[in-house]
Amino acid sequence: MTAQPPAAPTRRVGVGVFARLKLRVLANGFRGKPVRILMFVLSLVLGLWFGGVGCLALVASMRPEFPELTALVPALGGAVLVLGWLLAPLVWFGVDETLNPAKFALLPLRRTTLTGGLLAAALLGVPALATAFAVSGLVIGAALWHGVGTAVVSAFGVALGLLLCVTLSRAVTSAFSNLLGSRRVRDLAAIGLALLAALIGPLQVFGLSALPGADFAGLKRVAEIVGWTPLGAPWTAGVDAADGQVGAALAKLAITAVTAVALLWWWSATLETAMLGATDSGGSRKPVGTATPVRRFFGRLRWLPASADGAMIVRDARLWWRDARRRANLITFAVIGIFLPVLVNLGPAGLPVEAGDTAIPDNPAIRTATMVMVGVLAAVAVANQFGFDGTAYALHLITGVPGRREMRTRVVGYALYILPMIVLISIAVSVITGDLGELPMRLGALLGAFGVGLAVCLVVSVYGAYALPETSNPFAINTGGGVAKSLLAVAALLGSGALASPLILFALLAGDLWTWFALPIGVLYAGLAVWLGVVIGGDAVDRRGPELLQAVTPRG
Repeated sequence: MTAQPPAAPTRRVGVGVFARLKLRVLANGFRGKPVRILMFVLSLVLGLWFGGVGCLALVASMRPEFPELTALVPALGGAVLVLGWLLAPLVWFGVDETLNPAKFALLPLRRTTLTGGLLAAALLGVPALATAFAVSGLVIGAALWHGVGTAVVSAFGVALGLLLCVTLSRAVTSAFSNLLGSRRVRDLAAIGLALLAALIGPLQVFGLSALPGADFAGLKRVAEIVGWTPLGAPWTAGVDAADGQVGAALAKLAITAVTAVALLWWWSATLETAMLGATDSGGSRKPVGTATPVRRFFGRLRWLPASADGAMIVRDARLWWRDARRRANLITFAVIGIFLPVLVNLGPAGLPVEAGDTAIPDNPAIRTATMVMVGVLAAVAVANQFGFDGTAYALHLITGVPGRREMRTRVVGYALYILPMIVLISIAVSVITGDLGELPMRLGALLGAFGVGLAVCLVVSVYGAYALPETSNPFAINTGGGVAKSLLAVAALLGSGALASPLILFALLAGDLWTWFALPIGVLYAGLAVWLGVVIGGDAVDRRGPELLQAVTPRG
């Protein structure tokens, strides 16, 4: 009987392995992809720029000459930063899934090892580096004007605060991935998050409008309360230490540490379920009915012709509501579409006008310009429509769907949602501003700008398509995709705005007559633009079908 050779010692997987793995995956993703390298460099530059601005602001807030800033900026600014880590990764930039937890599901890793490794990998991202750069201003300011002891307390607070931000983002995202296993919960979560994200701008504007008459004593009390919550505790510990309140500073560090540990435990507890994926228990099912399978497929859109065009329209219309990423765009447009023109038209009445400032002139061209902006924004969601499909677009390519039919049916499927919203926005803005006589002008400008924007975005969607991750998390995007999304949206906005500018010129030349000419001119202008967009974009799809599929196919 031969003796078995001794087993090789098991190598312990540490945090450094995950950090090196993330860097290796990033490097491999950049290989041979100059566009992705450019996106990453731009995101790094933007992150460092925002971090530098935040750093300078926090350094200035720690100066002894500005006690009001010291009392307000670290607490309220830090709270906004923590909330940004909670909401921004979900709503806009997505969660960096360079190391997707699902890829480790079959590996024999301890939960604590996996949690620590993923946390270390998350700290290597651009958002974490920009945040660390920004909040380092608290440490620098404390060292310059309040001594070494205060700087040490601020450093501990900043480190714990950064850990809190990253852990909060990951823990909540993990929890959402579990909840979003159910389509109904996924729909409700996407609607709520999209509404919240869309309301950030209006709330910011109205907050700034109320700033001149703000009660700073009341704001100071609010800042003191926020400073004793996990939102502001890590950033105000150094402020208390500078005031000689060492006990309060230590208590705030303890609050931050306990909260971070609790979030780590929560994240660790939900990580395994997030890796395996939540299963839908189903629930009650509706009876199938006696209709033919084709008519059942059309559902509420049974008035459409039972043809290839009709089936593709139904498919696209369904995806615009069932795909959480597409639905979030619809909800965001609904909020911005009402807020933007109301803000411009009611600016002098609804916002304070300082001495020497001039009110916005009551001019048909100004009112048309605001509606043109809204109409252009309505079309931007189509700029990466093939990216939403991903590898599913291969079915259309294999079956040989003509490019013009592809574009035509996508336009109709999207318009089934946007056109009713445009009508409702026109009515709502006219009612809120108290001028129903302007309804034809607003509707015509909206339709004309939407048609032009749609034509531009149809072409952009073919030549500027990029991949989105194939994941059940509707808020996740690939590394660098946030910048790609931003640049694509800016390009679509600029092109659409330039081509929609004749509507503003017509309003300027026609004067009051534009109120009645806007609707027919807008409809004709939109119809011509959409027709050209379908022709040009459809022919581009026929020529670039394989390249388009390659562009929207996720890598890795």
